[in-house]
Amino acid sequence: MTARKTIAIGGDHAGFEYKSTLVQFLEDAGYAIKDFGTYAADSVDYPDFAHPVAISVEQGEFDRGILVCGSANGVAITANKHQGIRAAICWREELATLARQHNDANIVCIPARFIDIEQAKAIIDKFLTTDFEGGRHANRVDKISC
Repeated sequence: MTARKTIAIGGDHAGFEYKSTLVQFLEDAGYAIKDFGTYAADSVDYPDFAHPVAISVEQGEFDRGILVCGSANGVAITANKHQGIRAAICWREELATLARQHNDANIVCIPARFIDIEQAKAIIDKFLTTDFEGGRHANRVDKISC
């Protein structure tokens, strides 16, 4: 029996509704989840939620992370400031697959204002179930860190 993946999730006010739905979706699928907030639709600053998710993944407390905001740009930029993080903005399943296979992405960033919730679920499913291919891609990923 394989251990279930642990997932850190967070987002800002624009991602709050999706994040709440995604937490339940992931729990129903058997993942262990920690929700880093926000916990309401009131306006907040996305770095306040992206940094804790990124830190928890970077330190190995969680296997993967999910960040949700309006465009996904702000949370991706913030998360990618962390040395051990490879956060990918994904708006299609194929991008999530490639982010895992070729980039060993460990955080997926969902643009809630540009996709529907069913797309978000499908993207996250691909992200969480796709393995890194390694090989020539590992050489490239190794060159990312400064």
